[in-house]
Amino acid sequence: QVTLVESGGGLAQAGGSLRLSCAASGRTFSSFAMGWFRQAPGKEREFVASINWSGGWSYYSDPVKGRFTISRDNAKNTVYLQMNSLKFEDTAVYYCAAKGGGSTSSSMSSYNYWGQGTQVTVSS
Repeated sequence: QVTLVESGGGLAQAGGSLRLSCAASGRTFSSFAMGWFRQAPGKEREFVASINWSGGWSYYSDPVKGRFTISRDNAKNTVYLQMNSLKFEDTAVYYCAAKGGGSTSSSMSSYNYWGQGTQVTVSS
């Protein structure tokens, strides 16, 4: 069992930055790939970014590529999402998720554990 707790959400102005954190407890964190997803009001949950078990490989959805950076610190059992140049359309609840096997994925069904989410609101 893995428990994930997100933090760092809040209100930001368009063009600003926020950094989300996701702290993991339970099974060996470094054995999991990690992902960030988001869900805007009235929309389906969508993939944002994923990072492999070592942190050596990551990839992003097109809407956030070049603006968001995913990283992890296995010593701290934490994954991060640095969000820069925020846009109004980035407003959503952001979820972190853990995937067994260590390799990245953009598919929600690949992830075994989910956090409760943290709200990000970007004002235009």
